[in-house]
Amino acid sequence: MADTDSNTEPALSAAATPTPVEPAAGSPVYAIIETGGKQYRVAVGDTLSVEKLPVEPGSGITFDRVLMVGGDGSAKVGTPLVSGATVEAQVADQYRGPKIVVFKYKPKKRYRRRTGHRQALTRVAITAINA
Repeated sequence: MADTDSNTEPALSAAATPTPVEPAAGSPVYAIIETGGKQYRVAVGDTLSVEKLPVEPGSGITFDRVLMVGGDGSAKVGTPLVSGATVEAQVADQYRGPKIVVFKYKPKKRYRRRTGHRQALTRVAITAINA
């Protein structure tokens, strides 16, 4: 039986994906940032989707809520934040996530409620980690 690639996602076009940036010599390899009530482990060149941020696509943004900076066998852990550490990113686009179906059901009571939700998201590309 031959495997088919019908379940694979289509690749993003070259214009939609930002070009990765090489980390500078001596810069931290990764950081843990907080935004939108969630924590993300990021490295230079990563692209991630976060809760919607009030910025225009194509502009830059700086995350100053850095919880940890690590790399080269050492790590700086903040209490709760690492002082003076920032993560710079480029906003790729604003979009809405997939539809989530919320279905409430009570058996034998003829109670059914079907609603949907699409979360507003921002796609950012990490360009620099400053410790």
